[in-house]
Amino acid sequence: MASLTQVATGRVADQVGRVVGGRYRLLKPLGSGGSALVFLAEDADSRAKVAVKVLSPGLGLDEAFLRRYRAEVLAASVLSHRHIVRVLDWGEEDDGPWLAMEHMAAGSLRDLLDEGQLLTLAQATSLGAKAAQALAYAHSRGVVHRDIKPANILFDAEGRPAISDFGLARALADAAWTEPVGTVLATARYSSPEQALGRTLDGRSDVYSLGLVLAEAVCGRVPFSADTTIGTLMARVGSRLEAPPELGALGRVVEAACATEPSERMDAATLAQALADLAETLPVPTPVVPLAPPPWLEPPPAAPPAAGPSAGGPGGAEAVTAKAPRRRRRWPLVGALGAAGALGAAAFAVFGLRVLVPSHPVPVLTGESLAQARAELAHEHLGLKVVARRFDASVPRSLIAGQSPRPPAALKEGSVVSVVLSLGPRPVRVPDLAGLDEVSAISALARAGLRADVSHAYSDSVPAGQVVSFNPSSGTYPPGTPVSVVISQGPQPRTIPSLAGDSPQDASSRLQDLGLVVAQVLQYSSSVPAGEVIGTSPPSGATALPGQTVTLYVSRGPQLVTVPSVAGDSVSQATSAMSQAGLGVANVFGPPTGTVFTTNPAPGTAVAKGSSVNLYTR
Repeated sequence: MASLTQVATGRVADQVGRVVGGRYRLLKPLGSGGSALVFLAEDADSRAKVAVKVLSPGLGLDEAFLRRYRAEVLAASVLSHRHIVRVLDWGEEDDGPWLAMEHMAAGSLRDLLDEGQLLTLAQATSLGAKAAQALAYAHSRGVVHRDIKPANILFDAEGRPAISDFGLARALADAAWTEPVGTVLATARYSSPEQALGRTLDGRSDVYSLGLVLAEAVCGRVPFSADTTIGTLMARVGSRLEAPPELGALGRVVEAACATEPSERMDAATLAQALADLAETLPVPTPVVPLAPPPWLEPPPAAPPAAGPSAGGPGGAEAVTAKAPRRRRRWPLVGALGAAGALGAAAFAVFGLRVLVPSHPVPVLTGESLAQARAELAHEHLGLKVVARRFDASVPRSLIAGQSPRPPAALKEGSVVSVVLSLGPRPVRVPDLAGLDEVSAISALARAGLRADVSHAYSDSVPAGQVVSFNPSSGTYPPGTPVSVVISQGPQPRTIPSLAGDSPQDASSRLQDLGLVVAQVLQYSSSVPAGEVIGTSPPSGATALPGQTVTLYVSRGPQLVTVPSVAGDSVSQATSAMSQAGLGVANVFGPPTGTVFTTNPAPGTAVAKGSSVNLYTR
């Protein structure tokens, strides 16, 4: 059976010269992995160089993979961020899926580490901030990478880093195709604990992986790495990362990014800000990859040796001398003339050629990007060198804030223009807004150069009109950054529940849980049993603020009165006596004009006030 290397080699040989998608001619291989080959290609429409990834033919037969691949690559193709490798085109052919991407000419972070080049703290911090910004952008659009590793962090010729292969990791996870063990192990070295346990992933899994990548980039080793895939995956489950001392101030950020539980881990946006804040305290980093020199500054190919006999050899200078006429008195003059000629030629070579080098005007570069400036200088056959970076409120970040020399100067062809890059406006610190009212908080942010984004919320602990919270609450940010300020509306009104029929104890407890003060009043009630709540004031459904008093009306049961004796009274006299006692007359048994001789209930009986009595006459 052919080895994987032999198969890959055969595929490469078959692919070079092929036109993919009717547009991209494969020029040469750039790299290979367990599931794909990557080629440098030329776009027939634009003549631009692109990278084309040709996936394994076996993947084209896997419907589960293809369904996920189409969805994921479609989502990734709409991502547009400076630090994400752009997906330009994609499709499927008989021998497998493919996608065309932006060509990153300077290789990957993996290439640098494999060559023994570690990053300084400043370089790693700057690189991490840019990668985290890209992840935050992708996560905000619902795209999780799932395979952050040094091989997927690429650099272009300008030294710009960008993350590649968004969407492919999830698609490959659904494929029946099995990648070689070495590929799986390489990916496992950067997997999060939740990936190792097969749990559902969100963007914080990418944050964990990026933390491991930064640690390796500085220290040269991956935390929790073992000899086997299972050992590597399980080494980090339940284990807290302790930053190596080489990470210095970056260590605390890496530890926070690599918290074991996702709920305790920062998201990508928070990581990007933490790294940006740290970068402000570190020296300006040198480029991670050397910038490509303009083509006219590259040394010309060595000239081939002159044809003919060599000096000192047979037929060479010594042979010619041997045949020269022996006119000894002329030798000094001939020698002097020869020496003078040689010196003149040398002088002309040193000075004359320099004089003949044409000069070119120096263009205005202020406000342009490095790419634009290099293109303009290339047109004038001049080079560019970044010599410093500075804060500049008038020039956006990463654009050129100054140059030397400035127009209308002119330089000899091949000379270099020095430029200063803008860091944007100097960051300003968020002031402490705790305890301020709304007007004072807005004014404090305006004085600091920040913008207040005000909202209101109820608060039981902060008086109405004062700041409840503000975010970000610390750190430095570019002028004009919005700060979310929440202003208290005071306590949220409580709705009084229906408490009728409850015991006074239960009703009091429910009201006190709402922060209300309880008072009790006993009332007679013929309809509510004694010891139960009749109602409240304010009534149920109304609102009250914490600290407000709510009155509970508790039943004492019915009020009792004594049936008076009305024997010998007329019916009208007896009815009047009952009314005065708080009773009514229900029936009269006997002559209506007769005299009352008894009642039911009998005289002296205690009955509920408002009840009725029967009269008996004769």
